[in-house]
Amino acid sequence: MFRYITQRLAASIPVLVGILFVTFTLARVLPGDPCRAALGERATDELCDAYIKRFGLDRPIITQFGIYMNDMAHGNFGRSFRYGRPVLDLMIERLPVTLELTLAALTLSSILGVLAGVLSAYRRNSPIDVGTMLMANVGVSMPVFWLGLMLAYVFALLLKDTPFWLAPSGRNTPGLTIPSLVEAWNVSATQGTGYSILMFLSNLHLFNAFVTGNWAFFWDTIKHLILPAAALCTIPMSIIARMTRSSLLEVLGQDYIRTARAKGLRDVVVVYRHAMRNALLPVVTVIGLSLGSLLGGAVLTETIFNFAGMGRLLFDAIQARDYTIVQSVTLVVAVVFVVVNLIVDLTYAFLDPRIRLS
Repeated sequence: MFRYITQRLAASIPVLVGILFVTFTLARVLPGDPCRAALGERATDELCDAYIKRFGLDRPIITQFGIYMNDMAHGNFGRSFRYGRPVLDLMIERLPVTLELTLAALTLSSILGVLAGVLSAYRRNSPIDVGTMLMANVGVSMPVFWLGLMLAYVFALLLKDTPFWLAPSGRNTPGLTIPSLVEAWNVSATQGTGYSILMFLSNLHLFNAFVTGNWAFFWDTIKHLILPAAALCTIPMSIIARMTRSSLLEVLGQDYIRTARAKGLRDVVVVYRHAMRNALLPVVTVIGLSLGSLLGGAVLTETIFNFAGMGRLLFDAIQARDYTIVQSVTLVVAVVFVVVNLIVDLTYAFLDPRIRLS
């Protein structure tokens, strides 16, 4: 197992370098002036010349990429053109927001999608099956931005005087004190990596509230997370439900399932103990691939619900031609995909003992 994981991680390094090079090159050959995008249209030619020389944008692309990779090897992600701050600091602030939202949406879509698919397959051709698949078709057809606006309209305006009211924007209630793990554990900025890790964990509000035992902050975070997570999870949930139904129906028609039923086993035992593990193999693949759509949909979702996450950061960086942020966000997304694909492969071996990792 360890050897397999090591080989996969080593093989992913050229892939990550290739993705970075393509992103690096495309960002610089696209039309647009990074100086005037950052400083405004009134920036003079002399000011732009100094700006371009300061950030090394006058050098050949290969030279710029070599310098960038050398900085990356030393843990230096560069400085943002627009914000004038280290990109690593911005990532520590923004990545937890998107990570929390994406994981919440992925959890909801996986649980609800699998349950809906199993119920639909078990009650094949029944009104439950027809209704579930109808809702799945509707869910996969609804754009994220439209559904987000509709959810905000219903739960924040129409239900504002009821117990079902939910926050339409923001990550927490304004004025609410956010506990800091850095202050709780007396860690100073001079401690480098430890300080950065605690700042990252502090920005994971659910984890932060759970560790500090601040349950008012915990429930407030959940209340603000429900609508964006629901809007974001609808499309992958529908896809997972349809894939689960299709895969489970195929498995339920196998000979060993008929044998298990002939032995007198209850349907619940047959479905969940014998059929589900084999039926989940393609579903696990779909769940892993759904992470891509969730990260992509986070750009719109964060804009609609005013979440200052990676999606908003990437959107603003593209408009401002802030290359360092675009490259760093691309690297993070690529690393997430590599890790998720590795987890999916390892899950195959767990679900089906016939699969051996080599």
